[in-house]
Amino acid sequence: MLKKWFTLPSIEEMAPQPKPVESGATRPSSPSEDTPAAPRAPAAAAAAPASGVPKYGPFEHIYQSAAVKPPRLSYGILKVAEMMNSPHLSGMSPEARRCSLLMALEAAGVEIEDLLQDAVVRQRALNDYEEGQGSRLHAFEQSKLDENRKIQQELDRLTAQYMGRIQANLDEVAKEEENFREWQRSKQQESQRITEAAAYCVPQGSAAGMSSLTAVLERATVAHR
Repeated sequence: MLKKWFTLPSIEEMAPQPKPVESGATRPSSPSEDTPAAPRAPAAAAAAPASGVPKYGPFEHIYQSAAVKPPRLSYGILKVAEMMNSPHLSGMSPEARRCSLLMALEAAGVEIEDLLQDAVVRQRALNDYEEGQGSRLHAFEQSKLDENRKIQQELDRLTAQYMGRIQANLDEVAKEEENFREWQRSKQQESQRITEAAAYCVPQGSAAGMSSLTAVLERATVAHR
Protein backbone atom coordinates (compact mmCIF):
# COMPACT_ATOMS: atom_id res chain seq x y z
CA MET A 1 0.00 0.00 0.00
CA LEU A 2 2.87 2.42 0.73
CA LYS A 3 4.16 1.92 -2.79
CA LYS A 4 0.75 2.90 -4.16
CA TRP A 5 0.65 6.11 -2.08
CA PHE A 6 3.94 7.47 -3.36
CA THR A 7 3.54 6.52 -7.04
CA LEU A 8 2.21 9.20 -9.39
CA PRO A 9 -0.94 7.58 -10.86
CA SER A 10 -2.49 8.28 -14.21
CA ILE A 11 -5.18 10.91 -14.69
CA GLU A 12 -7.94 8.31 -14.67
CA GLU A 13 -6.63 6.79 -11.46
CA MET A 14 -6.29 10.19 -9.78
CA ALA A 15 -9.83 11.31 -10.59
CA PRO A 16 -11.86 11.53 -7.36
CA GLN A 17 -14.20 8.62 -6.86
CA PRO A 18 -17.45 8.95 -4.90
CA LYS A 19 -17.48 7.06 -1.63
CA PRO A 20 -20.62 5.48 -0.18
CA VAL A 21 -21.80 7.11 3.00
CA GLU A 22 -22.67 4.71 5.77
CA SER A 23 -26.17 4.95 7.13
CA GLY A 24 -26.41 6.92 10.33
CA ALA A 25 -22.96 8.44 9.86
CA THR A 26 -22.56 12.11 9.11
CA ARG A 27 -19.64 13.56 7.30
CA PRO A 28 -18.51 17.18 7.76
CA SER A 29 -19.46 19.22 4.75
CA SER A 30 -16.75 21.02 2.83
CA PRO A 31 -17.26 24.53 1.46
CA SER A 32 -16.07 23.31 -1.89
CA GLU A 33 -18.87 20.71 -1.94
CA ASP A 34 -21.66 23.13 -1.07
CA THR A 35 -20.55 26.01 -3.32
CA PRO A 36 -20.58 25.50 -7.10
CA ALA A 37 -17.09 25.70 -8.55
CA ALA A 38 -16.32 28.84 -10.57
CA PRO A 39 -15.59 28.39 -14.27
CA ARG A 40 -11.91 27.69 -14.86
CA ALA A 41 -9.71 28.16 -17.87
CA PRO A 42 -8.63 24.95 -19.61
CA ALA A 43 -5.46 23.49 -18.17
CA ALA A 44 -3.87 23.30 -21.61
CA ALA A 45 -4.27 27.04 -22.10
CA ALA A 46 -2.83 27.72 -18.65
CA ALA A 47 0.25 25.66 -19.44
CA ALA A 48 0.90 27.18 -22.88
CA PRO A 49 3.88 29.56 -23.01
CA ALA A 50 2.99 33.22 -23.41
CA SER A 51 5.17 36.01 -24.70
CA GLY A 52 3.93 38.50 -22.08
CA VAL A 53 5.11 39.03 -18.54
CA PRO A 54 4.58 35.86 -16.44
CA LYS A 55 1.78 36.09 -13.88
CA TYR A 56 1.85 34.09 -10.66
CA GLY A 57 -1.48 33.10 -9.17
CA PRO A 58 -2.34 31.91 -5.67
CA PHE A 59 -1.76 28.27 -4.82
CA GLU A 60 -5.45 27.43 -4.60
CA HIS A 61 -5.93 28.70 -8.13
CA ILE A 62 -2.98 26.54 -9.23
CA TYR A 63 -4.52 23.45 -7.66
CA GLN A 64 -7.96 24.05 -9.17
CA SER A 65 -6.52 24.86 -12.63
CA ALA A 66 -4.37 21.74 -12.81
CA ALA A 67 -5.08 18.94 -15.25
CA VAL A 68 -5.73 16.65 -12.28
CA LYS A 69 -7.45 18.43 -9.42
CA PRO A 70 -7.08 17.47 -5.76
CA PRO A 71 -9.82 15.21 -4.42
CA ARG A 72 -12.55 16.85 -2.39
CA LEU A 73 -11.85 15.83 1.16
CA SER A 74 -13.16 17.19 4.41
CA TYR A 75 -9.61 16.74 5.73
CA GLY A 76 -6.96 17.28 3.08
CA ILE A 77 -3.19 17.49 3.34
CA LEU A 78 -3.40 21.30 3.72
CA LYS A 79 -5.76 20.84 6.68
CA VAL A 80 -3.20 18.52 8.22
CA ALA A 81 -0.54 21.18 7.73
CA GLU A 82 -2.75 23.70 9.55
CA MET A 83 -3.36 21.25 12.37
CA MET A 84 0.38 20.63 12.80
CA ASN A 85 0.93 24.39 13.14
CA SER A 86 -1.82 24.73 15.72
CA PRO A 87 -0.79 26.52 18.93
CA HIS A 88 -2.37 23.60 20.85
CA LEU A 89 0.48 21.39 19.65
CA SER A 90 3.28 23.87 20.28
CA GLY A 91 5.88 22.68 22.76
CA MET A 92 5.11 19.03 22.14
CA SER A 93 7.70 16.61 20.85
CA PRO A 94 7.46 15.53 17.20
CA GLU A 95 6.28 12.07 18.20
CA ALA A 96 3.63 13.48 20.53
CA ARG A 97 2.41 15.81 17.79
CA ARG A 98 2.28 12.88 15.36
CA CYS A 99 0.25 10.78 17.78
CA SER A 100 -2.15 13.67 18.40
CA LEU A 101 -2.58 14.15 14.66
CA LEU A 102 -3.25 10.47 14.00
CA MET A 103 -5.74 10.38 16.85
CA ALA A 104 -7.63 13.38 15.43
CA LEU A 105 -7.62 11.92 11.90
CA GLU A 106 -8.85 8.57 13.16
CA ALA A 107 -11.62 10.24 15.11
CA ALA A 108 -12.67 12.14 11.99
CA GLY A 109 -12.62 8.97 9.86
CA VAL A 110 -9.89 10.24 7.55
CA GLU A 111 -7.97 7.71 5.49
CA ILE A 112 -4.19 8.22 5.44
CA GLU A 113 -4.12 6.99 1.85
CA ASP A 114 -6.47 9.81 0.83
CA LEU A 115 -4.20 12.37 2.49
CA LEU A 116 -1.10 11.09 0.75
CA GLN A 117 -2.98 10.97 -2.57
CA ASP A 118 -3.97 14.60 -2.02
CA ALA A 119 -0.35 15.49 -1.30
CA VAL A 120 0.84 13.79 -4.50
CA VAL A 121 -1.79 15.55 -6.65
CA ARG A 122 -1.01 18.98 -5.21
CA GLN A 123 2.74 18.49 -5.57
CA ARG A 124 2.28 17.44 -9.16
CA ALA A 125 0.12 20.53 -9.81
CA LEU A 126 2.85 22.75 -8.36
CA ASN A 127 5.54 21.08 -10.47
CA ASP A 128 3.49 21.40 -13.66
CA TYR A 129 2.75 25.04 -12.89
CA GLU A 130 6.44 25.70 -12.25
CA GLU A 131 7.34 24.12 -15.57
CA GLY A 132 4.74 26.22 -17.39
CA GLN A 133 5.90 29.42 -15.72
CA GLY A 134 9.49 28.54 -16.57
CA SER A 135 8.47 28.25 -20.24
CA ARG A 136 6.69 31.61 -20.02
CA LEU A 137 9.77 33.19 -18.45
CA HIS A 138 12.00 31.75 -21.17
CA ALA A 139 9.69 33.09 -23.89
CA PHE A 140 9.55 36.48 -22.16
CA GLU A 141 13.33 36.58 -21.85
CA GLN A 142 13.75 35.61 -25.52
CA SER A 143 11.35 38.34 -26.65
CA LYS A 144 13.29 40.94 -24.66
CA LEU A 145 16.60 39.68 -26.04
CA ASP A 146 15.23 40.02 -29.57
CA GLU A 147 14.02 43.52 -28.75
CA ASN A 148 17.43 44.41 -27.32
CA ARG A 149 19.14 43.15 -30.48
CA LYS A 150 16.95 45.40 -32.60
CA ILE A 151 17.66 48.33 -30.31
CA GLN A 152 21.39 47.60 -30.50
CA GLN A 153 21.25 47.46 -34.29
CA GLU A 154 19.47 50.82 -34.39
CA LEU A 155 21.96 52.21 -31.88
CA ASP A 156 24.88 50.99 -34.00
CA ARG A 157 23.35 52.57 -37.09
CA LEU A 158 22.80 55.90 -35.34
CA THR A 159 26.26 55.73 -33.78
CA ALA A 160 27.88 55.19 -37.18
CA GLN A 161 25.82 58.02 -38.62
CA TYR A 162 26.73 60.50 -35.90
CA MET A 163 30.34 59.37 -35.75
CA GLY A 164 30.51 60.14 -39.49
CA ARG A 165 29.17 63.61 -38.81
CA ILE A 166 31.66 64.11 -35.98
CA GLN A 167 34.53 63.02 -38.21
CA ALA A 168 33.33 65.35 -40.97
CA ASN A 169 33.37 68.25 -38.49
CA LEU A 170 36.88 67.32 -37.36
CA ASP A 171 38.02 67.15 -40.98
CA GLU A 172 36.58 70.62 -41.64
CA VAL A 173 38.35 72.02 -38.58
CA ALA A 174 41.65 70.43 -39.69
CA LYS A 175 41.20 71.89 -43.17
CA GLU A 176 40.54 75.38 -41.75
CA GLU A 177 43.56 75.08 -39.46
CA GLU A 178 45.73 74.27 -42.46
CA ASN A 179 44.25 77.22 -44.36
CA PHE A 180 45.03 79.44 -41.38
CA ARG A 181 48.64 78.23 -41.23
CA GLU A 182 48.98 78.84 -44.96
CA TRP A 183 47.65 82.36 -44.46
CA GLN A 184 50.11 82.88 -41.60
CA ARG A 185 52.99 81.93 -43.93
CA SER A 186 51.68 84.39 -46.51
CA LYS A 187 51.23 87.02 -43.82
CA GLN A 188 54.82 86.53 -42.71
CA GLN A 189 56.03 87.07 -46.26
CA GLU A 190 53.82 90.15 -46.60
CA SER A 191 55.09 91.58 -43.31
CA GLN A 192 58.68 91.01 -44.41
CA ARG A 193 58.00 92.79 -47.68
CA ILE A 194 56.47 95.75 -45.81
CA THR A 195 59.42 95.85 -43.39
CA GLU A 196 61.94 95.88 -46.22
CA ALA A 197 60.06 98.64 -47.98
CA ALA A 198 59.83 100.70 -44.79
CA ALA A 199 63.56 100.23 -44.15
CA TYR A 200 64.37 102.02 -47.39
CA CYS A 201 62.47 105.01 -46.04
CA VAL A 202 64.82 105.40 -43.08
CA PRO A 203 67.74 107.68 -43.90
CA GLN A 204 70.27 105.92 -41.74
CA GLY A 205 71.30 102.31 -41.89
CA SER A 206 70.83 99.56 -44.41
CA ALA A 207 67.49 98.09 -45.36
CA ALA A 208 69.01 94.65 -45.20
CA GLY A 209 69.74 95.03 -41.53
CA MET A 210 66.16 95.70 -40.55
CA SER A 211 64.55 92.47 -39.36
CA SER A 212 61.27 93.92 -38.13
CA LEU A 213 59.08 96.95 -38.66
CA THR A 214 59.61 97.86 -34.99
CA ALA A 215 63.33 98.22 -35.57
CA VAL A 216 62.67 100.37 -38.63
CA LEU A 217 60.33 102.65 -36.65
CA GLU A 218 62.86 102.97 -33.84
CA ARG A 219 65.55 104.04 -36.31
CA ALA A 220 63.15 106.47 -37.90
CA THR A 221 62.41 107.99 -34.49
CA VAL A 222 66.12 108.42 -33.75
CA ALA A 223 66.67 110.03 -37.15
CA HIS A 224 64.00 112.67 -36.54
CA ARG A 225 65.34 113.84 -33.19
